[in-house]
Amino acid sequence: MNELVFFEAEGESIQVRIEQETVWLSQEQIARLFERDRSVITKHLRNVFREGELDEAAVCANFARTASDGKTYQTRFFNLDAILSVGYRVNSRRGTQFRQWASRVLKEYLTRGYALDRQRLEHNARELEAALQLVRRTLAHPELGQEAGRGLAEIVVRYTQTFLWLQRYDEGLLTEPRGHPGGELPSVTEARAGISNLKTDLMAKGQASALFGIEREDGLAALLGNLDQTAFGEPAYPTLESRAAHLLYFIVKNHPFTDGNKRIGAFLFAGFLHRNGRLFDTDGSPVINDVGLAALSLLVAQSRPDDRDVLIRLLMNMLAGNGT
Repeated sequence: MNELVFFEAEGESIQVRIEQETVWLSQEQIARLFERDRSVITKHLRNVFREGELDEAAVCANFARTASDGKTYQTRFFNLDAILSVGYRVNSRRGTQFRQWASRVLKEYLTRGYALDRQRLEHNARELEAALQLVRRTLAHPELGQEAGRGLAEIVVRYTQTFLWLQRYDEGLLTEPRGHPGGELPSVTEARAGISNLKTDLMAKGQASALFGIEREDGLAALLGNLDQTAFGEPAYPTLESRAAHLLYFIVKNHPFTDGNKRIGAFLFAGFLHRNGRLFDTDGSPVINDVGLAALSLLVAQSRPDDRDVLIRLLMNMLAGNGT
């Protein structure tokens, strides 16, 4: 978290960067702060480092800064320790004013940061509890056998790994991941042909009836069109993960078919991942296996309407993996 604030003194206004729990000024800004020529500041900083008063690497950092010409440059900044060391050497009363001001601003900044972190933690805890309640309800469902239960457990473990990674980077538990851009959807004709082949195979095995895969009006076309729509010139579902999660959710929950919505949703979901090269993670492990996919479809089916946002973000994070 970083922020820009202004130090005001005797008509002078200096923009101050707050980052890494301290304040930062460029060499030019330090010269303005202490009303000294820049060459004087350069000399004092050189002496501070040469005499070992401060470790140069510990108190200096390069930050991007937009100049008056509109271009962005990497500029060297110095933190509060370095600024105050120069202030003592030039014997400027501005040094005392700036120290008092910086102490007050940093205290407010850290207090506010703590409050935001606590709010984020409490929000994360609520979201995690909602996800776990959904999993518990699904595990108790009679349709979920032992093998599918193991698949659901694998999903929870996989998601937990993603959750821990997100937490290490101080992101929200179920925030949407950056994900992978795009994600090509099948055409309505391709989807219907695939479902027809699936129906033939299942009927030959005695696992489906003639009702399987019969569309309710143009439900499939409307669903695929919805996933491909734009809003204000931008894709409504901009990432592969977003499209995959909503594809599974909409088919299972909106019932565009007379029978077989869970199996068709799982089939099109897996086909979409295969089409876009996301059936396997970067380490070669499958993103989800057949048993896990069946359990995931049941998880969606058993979810309540108010579970939607939590479930969609859970699916997206699971698909994104640890590298996004």
